[in-house]
Amino acid sequence: MRIISTVPSITETLFDFDLDRTEIVGRTKFCIHPTEKVFEIETVGGTKNLNLDKIKSSRPDLIIANKEENQKDQIEALMQDFNVWVTDIETLEDNEKFLTELGGRLHKEDLAERFNKEISNIFKNLNTEKRKKAAYLIWNNPYMTIGSDTFIHHILNKIGFDNIFDNQKRYPKINTEDLKNAEYILLSTEPYPFKEKHKKEFETLFPNSKIMIVDGEAFSWYGTHLTKVKNYLSELAQIN
Repeated sequence: MRIISTVPSITETLFDFDLDRTEIVGRTKFCIHPTEKVFEIETVGGTKNLNLDKIKSSRPDLIIANKEENQKDQIEALMQDFNVWVTDIETLEDNEKFLTELGGRLHKEDLAERFNKEISNIFKNLNTEKRKKAAYLIWNNPYMTIGSDTFIHHILNKIGFDNIFDNQKRYPKINTEDLKNAEYILLSTEPYPFKEKHKKEFETLFPNSKIMIVDGEAFSWYGTHLTKVKNYLSELAQIN
């Protein structure tokens, strides 16, 4: 099967399912894992600006896309000529279903079951009784955070953080005044690359909050990536 992935975390997942460059025939420029293998795969544009002509010339048997990460008009255009699987992953339950279906499509059901068990075990034994009020920022100027219908929110909640913007949807813009009740302000490394200078700025603005730079991939990359950040998520869950 010739597969094109238009989502970075899905590209990584395909490699984790032991596919190689003869089967993965296209990926976006943002597909960066696994670093030692992904460079062999031809790029087909970005997640929001796919090169449709390049995709068509690759003659894929299957294109795996995502409802949130790709542009609806481009995906619908590809659907006219190709088999397109549009994933929609907001929760760990969605992720489990995705891996199970992927395992079925690839005839690798045992591998899918193994990954699902490993991911389930990551969150099974975490002590999250002491909840922490948090704001998770994904963008700077303007500040943007995450609502309750996002995968990031779900992971945040599972490791003991209560999102102070859980009454909102998707990725709302906020003001500094909106952050005053956050015990923790988490600055993500992606899509906006928050750095130490931003942390210092927030520490000045919010001296009573704990400011942390967090690995954006650990919170937003679904598929098999969670198996690679289990220790990191466990450490965050233990923060008091």
